Amino acid sequence: MTLSTQLLMAYDQQLRTDAETPSALAVELLGPLRLVTFAGGRGFVTYQDLGGADAPTIARWVAEALAFYRSDPAIVRVEWKTRGHDDAPGLHDALLANGFEPDETESIMIGPAKALTADVQLPPGVSLRRVSEERDIRAMSAMQDEVFGVSVSNGNADAILARAARDDGMELWVAEHEGSMVSAGRLEPVPGTEFAGIWGGATRAEWRGQGIYRAVTAARARAALARGKTLIHSDSTEYSRPILERYGLLRVSTTTPYRWRR
Repeated sequence: MTLSTQLLMAYDQQLRTDAETPSALAVELLGPLRLVTFAGGRGFVTYQDLGGADAPTIARWVAEALAFYRSDPAIVRVEWKTRGHDDAPGLHDALLANGFEPDETESIMIGPAKALTADVQLPPGVSLRRVSEERDIRAMSAMQDEVFGVSVSNGNADAILARAARDDGMELWVAEHEGSMVSAGRLEPVPGTEFAGIWGGATRAEWRGQGIYRAVTAARARAALARGKTLIHSDSTEYSRPILERYGLLRVSTTTPYRWRR
């Protein structure tokens, strides 16, 4: 068995459970599907596998899952998280038929946390720090929204603040230059597993290519090790994937979110 296969098995067994949605308000089951409700009117569909279901069964589950969320007027958007290695006949067509639209496919990256901890020389005037105050969290969230090309959302910041209030080990790290945030990312240790996730990595375009994202990642990896987590996982864009690959993480599969909005 290759290392990549071993890491993918650990991902499926340890992370595709309740561990995937620690801040859920509610979880309903529909066959193998987990229909998750988050704060801010967000629905999220995930599962460990589809149990060998055929295309008609999967199409029925998609329709029933959407009907579940439509019945709650507070839900304004739903993400259905797919993985490239799943056996899911007809799922793409069923999602499209029910009004879901595919987003960018990302790489599922996994590797040892210690591989990411190298010291990085930051550009002059740039410094790293962990943030926890509301003002800083809102500024971080706004910067990430801008980098990701979406409207700055109080809802996104509120969701991060609600998660921070749980005090479940999540850490938020930023890089700053002259008081302005230029890069950021969060660390999410996963209880009961070997894993910590690194999420939300965003660097302003004019600051890319200078090692800043790498430094923010190294800070999070050191924090993961301090919490006893030996493996890092991340859903990575084509910008961040090569950086993580250079430091020992492996692309074990892909993930594509499909999104529905009311």
